[in-house]
Amino acid sequence: MEKGRREVVVSALQFACTDDVSTNVATAERLVRDAHGKGANIILIQELFEGYYFCQAQREDYFKRARPYKDHPTIKRMQELAKELGVVLPVSFFEEANNAHYNSVAIIDADGTDLGLYRKSHIPDGPGYQEKFYFNPGDTGFKVFQTKFAKIGVAICWDQWFPEAARAMVLQGAEILFYPTAIGSEPQDTGLDSCDHWKRVMQGHAGANLVPLVASNRIGREIIETEHGKSEITFYGNSFIAGPTGEIVVAADSKEEAVLLANFDLDKIKSKRHSWGVFRDRRPELYKVILTLDGRNPSP
Repeated sequence: MEKGRREVVVSALQFACTDDVSTNVATAERLVRDAHGKGANIILIQELFEGYYFCQAQREDYFKRARPYKDHPTIKRMQELAKELGVVLPVSFFEEANNAHYNSVAIIDADGTDLGLYRKSHIPDGPGYQEKFYFNPGDTGFKVFQTKFAKIGVAICWDQWFPEAARAMVLQGAEILFYPTAIGSEPQDTGLDSCDHWKRVMQGHAGANLVPLVASNRIGREIIETEHGKSEITFYGNSFIAGPTGEIVVAADSKEEAVLLANFDLDKIKSKRHSWGVFRDRRPELYKVILTLDGRNPSP
């Protein structure tokens, strides 16, 4: 590697899920191998890829989909795959922890080492996305992970709407942000399409923090039997990779399986981030209002 250059190839995967774990894990592995064959170093698989996005319904039987973090079969398989290929894999799963449940990601390094766990911090609750029924709010805080290729920050889906999460990860040294996602149509409003809004918000995170950002979303129509009848979401894909000024470098469409790749020189981006001055000129002593819910300035 040329001195002064630290290049990394990142990838976002996009595919339609079935409701069979083995089928979906096999699809994820096939696409990881495809991305690796094209030169990828860090490969992002979409959120909760083991099955359908079950949070359309509030069903007791769906808690059976959760598994403990320790000895999780999909994580173990992805550890073996990461070690074989020499790639980094954030792995999304539905975690059971005694009587708590989390929407979690395990970060697997390029030698198969499990670097640790992030639990989704912001839990949505609305028609079609009733995650509060299943998931406790994450208790890990926003974290970064030193992988073989880069120091990365990983957050999950609804987290991507909160600029505080992205800033917190980059303040801790994250050089690239990753967001596994499951988002699509709104069952209560067929005229609402959040896709462009979704992209613009994350492009803002990349641009405001001067770091690349990788978002992986699923595609396909999923129908879930709920307590009120059938609910349907068409997931809009549009997985993308943004550069450090928020520019979209590469993007998928709303219907096709995809393996996206982009190459970044992290040392060059680091120099630009430092020289731009947004971290030099921050005034954290003025931001205490962010620690409140109602916007009233706390007492000094």
